[in-house]
Amino acid sequence: MTIDRTTLRWNGWGPVAQENALPDKAPQWEWIRETLGLSHLPKTPALHMNEIRLAPTRLTEDQQEKLAAIVGENQLRVDDYERAFHARGKSYHDLLYVRAGKLDMAPDGVVYPRAADEVMSVMKLAQEEDITLVPFGGGSSVVGGVNALAKSLDGAVLTVDMTMMTRVIRIDKVSMTARIEAGIYGPALEEQLQNHGVTLGHYPQSFEFSTLGGWIAARGAGQQSNRYGKAEKWLVNAKLATPEGFWETEDFPASAAGPNLNQLVAGSEGTLGIICEATVKVHELPARKDYRGYLFKNFEAGVEVARRINHADIPVAMVRLSDADETHFFQKFSSSSSGGLKSKLQEMFLKARGFAHGPCLMLIGLEGDKETVLWAQAQTEAIAKAEGAMALGTGPGRKWYEGRFHSPYSRDPMLDRGLAVDTLETSTHWSNIVALRDKVTAAISKAMDENVPEQGARGIVMAHVSHSYPDGASLYFTFVFPRQLDREVEQWQAIKRAASDAIEAGHGTISHHHGVGTDHAPWMLEEKGEIGMGTLKAVKEKLDPKGILNPGKLLG
Repeated sequence: MTIDRTTLRWNGWGPVAQENALPDKAPQWEWIRETLGLSHLPKTPALHMNEIRLAPTRLTEDQQEKLAAIVGENQLRVDDYERAFHARGKSYHDLLYVRAGKLDMAPDGVVYPRAADEVMSVMKLAQEEDITLVPFGGGSSVVGGVNALAKSLDGAVLTVDMTMMTRVIRIDKVSMTARIEAGIYGPALEEQLQNHGVTLGHYPQSFEFSTLGGWIAARGAGQQSNRYGKAEKWLVNAKLATPEGFWETEDFPASAAGPNLNQLVAGSEGTLGIICEATVKVHELPARKDYRGYLFKNFEAGVEVARRINHADIPVAMVRLSDADETHFFQKFSSSSSGGLKSKLQEMFLKARGFAHGPCLMLIGLEGDKETVLWAQAQTEAIAKAEGAMALGTGPGRKWYEGRFHSPYSRDPMLDRGLAVDTLETSTHWSNIVALRDKVTAAISKAMDENVPEQGARGIVMAHVSHSYPDGASLYFTFVFPRQLDREVEQWQAIKRAASDAIEAGHGTISHHHGVGTDHAPWMLEEKGEIGMGTLKAVKEKLDPKGILNPGKLLG
């Protein structure tokens, strides 16, 4: 990835030159329209860049000269495209503003440092000049985590884009760790590691357009986190530039010298410092990968299998369980483009096997050496069949694996047709998984029904278990609904508030891996408590006494 941001969509997902995932004549459109109960799908295109005018930069000429002296003239950008590209993240909420050209939150400039010392020099200048700094990697936050909020109404905001800091500094194949600069994108990171026979194994859905520093800052999780761990598990050490100087956390395999401060860095969202480098755990490349599907007659049976697999200590890479609505949606969405006969034959077969009413798809992924994978496959299949699962073989797993980064590409064309697509996630204990899924689904459904653009319209709520642990699992919700074009933001706020309140009341965390940003900050006090929030604010005041680092995020 280069710093030529014009190759990427400033108001959507992926490259500018990407093929439309849902062209106008795609057969899915009619199925979507009927499913959502709409009379028609309106055209709602995004504004073009040449239709938008940004306010003049608030960076003075003197400040710009000082910044250019630090990072180089080409690495300081104050043009409208760069400022628009870095205004917000990639959430549905963000895109409502960006697509409409409402860019009053755009930063006043963007710098691209090339080394940690340059980051620190920018930090010192910002503190002297009282300039707000917003760290930025891929900009893929879906919770408002990179939005260019100023600390004061008249203050300047500078986005610090880290994507020129991409070195793999060293790989220690004895200790199985790697030291890496934080601005490297997922594909480049894995390419360099795999050239040495190792992998981090962190593959979030945003993998193509997100960075190592962003994964750590948001406490992210990859799709194979059962094997490779969430960010807080694989983070060994981090080096941050803070207003108080460089802060490097401890670098030991284990220690009893007080709390591990890496746990403050993971999830800090750029509010305590800018992550410049990190040491992470790596693994040998797996010799074998096995991804296969199982069908359950209900969600509860699938949850029980996921729980038993975790409690049996079987080394799975992934256990992903879709509820009936998600299974139905993606099966219909896929079959609508491949003809109705195959779909009808599938329905007849499922009915004959007793899976006609609300079947749920589970995908189990295994990675490792041949012997371990074969043993784990036999163990997981035995557990699944004991709960009445139908084994579907490797076809569904292979299809998911090959298309695992494709879903975000469908969102832009849906936004162009008056539709909304949003996601949120949580986690809770096994004993509460089904109840929390039901409560959140009901809350989202009710809020969508109360905020529809025409009589008879409705939304769709889907959920899946995405990551699992011995004591519980995450729930990931996707919801699609027709937009109220005259009150889009208010509509989203009503749905988001209802879902978040249901999560809080239902004993789930406000976020499992998306982070807090601005969107989840109102629920942090309830989750952390007054003492916990006071502790986080005290750390913030120590490291960032003037409050210049990413204001409005995490702590509100």
